[in-house]
Amino acid sequence: MNSLENGYTALVIGASGGIGSAFVDHLRADRHCARVIGLHRRSDPPIDITDEPSIAAAAAWLRDTAPTVHLALDATGALSLDDRRPEKRLAELDPQIMARQFAVNATGPALLLKHFGPLLPRRQRGIFATLSARVGSIEDNRHGGWMSYRASKAALNQIVRTAAIEMRWRQPHAVCVALQPGTVDTRLSAPWYSGDGSDLLTPAESTRRLLQVLDDLDTAASGGLYDHLGERIPG
Repeated sequence: MNSLENGYTALVIGASGGIGSAFVDHLRADRHCARVIGLHRRSDPPIDITDEPSIAAAAAWLRDTAPTVHLALDATGALSLDDRRPEKRLAELDPQIMARQFAVNATGPALLLKHFGPLLPRRQRGIFATLSARVGSIEDNRHGGWMSYRASKAALNQIVRTAAIEMRWRQPHAVCVALQPGTVDTRLSAPWYSGDGSDLLTPAESTRRLLQVLDDLDTAASGGLYDHLGERIPG
């Protein structure tokens, strides 16, 4: 990450997943990165994005050990819950599943912004990025279906936009964005992938691209949704 100061500190939340662990690997190999902190439900401290006290406790621990975080990456999210396929029709909508989708894909990242966003630098460049999805784009929705997942990611995109506006006053050099990692060969996407494999990315390739995208973004890009090639996706 050439756009961050030499000796920067990176935080990866969801570090035990396919994309999260790939982020950790890339950052540990970056000679400019002095420290990589990976948090997940079984880390020390543990973090559960559906449980605010665990988020607050992890943030408090981080303030004591690394008061400034230059790069914060949220690699959490869920496409399906309880082995339930994403809905194809309105008749399949389950309000409990929908509420849990929002808890994981929207409320959880919002709480991460609440507690970890203030740890970004005030006078230097800092980046907060969370994983979203192209299907969260309202304008890009041409096929329907997947209502709970689409809506939760659309909510996430709005949360990122709103947080970015607030950050401009407190941390004017911060970049706060949502990222679309592509179709990645992970446990999240594997059960629902039906392509021939030509568009399937490994976690290592997807995260390499995403880190390059983040490196290239300036503060004017804050609040947007970007894919793994750097293209801005409409809201």
